Amino acid sequence: MTSERTEDGPSSGSRETVTADRTGVFVADTDGERDDAFTVRQSVFVDEQGVDQDLEYDEYDDPGADATHFVAYAAGDPIGAARLRSAGDVDLPSGSGDRSVGKVERVAVAADRRGNGWGRRLMDAVEAHAREVGFDRLTLHAQTHVRGFYERFEYEAHGEEFEEAGIPHVAMDKALGGGG
Repeated sequence: MTSERTEDGPSSGSRETVTADRTGVFVADTDGERDDAFTVRQSVFVDEQGVDQDLEYDEYDDPGADATHFVAYAAGDPIGAARLRSAGDVDLPSGSGDRSVGKVERVAVAADRRGNGWGRRLMDAVEAHAREVGFDRLTLHAQTHVRGFYERFEYEAHGEEFEEAGIPHVAMDKALGGGG
């Protein structure tokens, strides 16, 4: 479900019209879809959690950056976001032996949609896409209060707790199998 599409064609730079019944998780292929993902991230990380906007948006959000953005819609409303990129700069536990590592970042679900399976749907889409593009392993920095969420996906924590953007985090990773 990583590339469901109801609209095709290049972006004109403005927000495209999203059909009112569009529901699911999509790779954000257009400027409008990326803007929708950024809107969710702004709401969750900057407005709700108080993360400085200059920390929330980085070089992987620039047009043409080597990152894949995901957006979740419910009845046409953007309600979730995530980002996947190569993680060549990440230290993994010794002995992992994986050749290609992806980093999952900026996973967010709108406050009024949490607890309804949207986080799971986002992670399923991210992991499926990661397998499609050839990642052997995924890594992420989980806010400590949602560590259990990622453990349900078989991510394992390693290292000490640390702070990012003033929020406690823990490094986690997972070997990807060929299946689901």
